[in-house]
Amino acid sequence: MHIKTLVEDRSNSSEFDIEHGLCLYIETSDQKILFDVGASDLFLKNSRKLGVNIADIDFLVISHGHYDHGGGLKIFMKENKKARIFIRQQAFEKHYSLRSNDVLNYIGLEEELKQNKQIIFTSDLFFVSKGIQLYSKVVQREPLSQLNSKLLTEYNGQIFEDNFVHEQNLIIEENGKTLLITGCAHNGIINILEHFRSIKGVMPDYVIGGFHLFSNCWGNEDSDVIDRIGRYLVETKTRFYTCHCTGIEPYKRLKTIIKDDIDYLSTGSEIVI
Repeated sequence: MHIKTLVEDRSNSSEFDIEHGLCLYIETSDQKILFDVGASDLFLKNSRKLGVNIADIDFLVISHGHYDHGGGLKIFMKENKKARIFIRQQAFEKHYSLRSNDVLNYIGLEEELKQNKQIIFTSDLFFVSKGIQLYSKVVQREPLSQLNSKLLTEYNGQIFEDNFVHEQNLIIEENGKTLLITGCAHNGIINILEHFRSIKGVMPDYVIGGFHLFSNCWGNEDSDVIDRIGRYLVETKTRFYTCHCTGIEPYKRLKTIIKDDIDYLSTGSEIVI
């Protein structure tokens, strides 16, 4: 598998523009996949610089219903008329972020896009094709990040703390290797990995994605929580590539625990697994 980071909060080169968002291109032996589309048309601009033709994408996965992962969805639909777009139906509900000045900021997707014929709503365990599946409705064994309390959703005209049933994770199996991709891991990276184990019976060989240990408004997760996560991740014997909402300082702290088995993916990064 060949993975290219089209959008991330940081860049490994001045050649690439950045934004608060995530978009990953994954190429297997027979599929061209996009995971999230960032917040704008930036994924399209950077794709050209990285030699990716968006019109050739076979399917797109939207990890959850926040603009920094699905804000580029309308642009994708204009550029690619054939790809299936896999998303949770709840991703099109209204989602908000509570800012530090107590103002609610809308961070959801464009609701009218859910009528597009390319959209396919996924179930809790959804098989895309041989060796590729999605899962959601993660069991909450471990407490969620305190940063989640600032993320809200609207139901029947009332605002509630988000339960993240709209979040899904992607599994790709090829040539004896298993890759798990998360968007922000709002359901908790430990919970997501334990749910993966309940499905597959083992841990994945590789994990790529954000761990939601940082917020632009509220700062970093508590150090003891980051350390506990780090100790757990070491025991999985998995190779991690993290990015986006993990945050640089939490990443550095995880790096001291996990060492060579974790690295940071920034815009322009390419890896082969």
